[in-house]
Amino acid sequence: MRRREFFTFLSGAAAGWPLAAFAQQTGRVRRIGVLMSSAADDPRRQAPLTAFAQGLQEAGWDVGRNLHIDYCWGGSNLDRFHKCAAELVALGPDVVFADAGSVVGALQQASRTVPIVFVTTIDPVGGGWVESLARPGTNATGFTYSEFSIGGKWLELLKEIAPNVRRAAVIRDASVPAGSGGFGAIQTAAQSLGVEVTAIGLRDAGEIEWGINAFANAPNGGLIMVGPPSSMAIHRDLIITLAARHRLPAVYPNRSFVTEGGLISYGADIRDQYRRGAGYVDRILRGEKPADLPVQQPIKFELTINLKTAKALGLTIPPSLLARADEVIE
Repeated sequence: MRRREFFTFLSGAAAGWPLAAFAQQTGRVRRIGVLMSSAADDPRRQAPLTAFAQGLQEAGWDVGRNLHIDYCWGGSNLDRFHKCAAELVALGPDVVFADAGSVVGALQQASRTVPIVFVTTIDPVGGGWVESLARPGTNATGFTYSEFSIGGKWLELLKEIAPNVRRAAVIRDASVPAGSGGFGAIQTAAQSLGVEVTAIGLRDAGEIEWGINAFANAPNGGLIMVGPPSSMAIHRDLIITLAARHRLPAVYPNRSFVTEGGLISYGADIRDQYRRGAGYVDRILRGEKPADLPVQQPIKFELTINLKTAKALGLTIPPSLLARADEVIE
């Protein structure tokens, strides 16, 4: 396991230098684990993890004084998730912070008693990690990334930015609630918008490439990508490349796709989720139980548009859409 201390709260390097051996310290030092689904060198995790660290600091927790943090990076590998979960639990943390549903599942297999705070998860009830949103009833609680109904919003955005779209390919993992539920919501919205919907599997690169290539053989198509975030991250670059190659307008669930060259995204503000997650970690460290802390839905969303990509696709962004954007990349 790669363990790192957060000595760089304000510099913005969310996981800086290797962690030295945990020294014996006087006073009450609390220990938390952080299990990330991404790789340690993924730059997209820097800003969210910095927001998490700042949230802890604002609550009065300082690494080296009253807090110790162990990090483990899953690298988008399910086997690695389970290995990290076992290693973190063995260290005896007071609470573990996790960033994906599959990570929560791995942690709960390792322990049903160590408190877990999750962010950017979709349908934690369907995943079996909590009993209900209002009363989790387990050792896990946290913040959902979106509701299935957001799928209808993604399709509306696709039609708004590319009015000629008559066909939409939905890239999703059918084996998880986020994939099946998100696809169902888009199908429902498609009926009123006059759009034919096709599903493309997210199992591996070959399935994605074959599906998009086949879909692009007919005109007036567009793409929508649904969760879960951990699966999306693995194939982000491939999907952006294929969308550009076939000149397909695409809507993504978070801004990292658009900063890497995607067209448009709409989704929960991930940095806000991490900051709020730090608040729940603080409450658990001060004695509250995850079973009693309600799972909360996102309260901040962000719309990001890449004008360079729009120009390459021959699209003119409606002024009303530009006015609503939180970020415009030129």
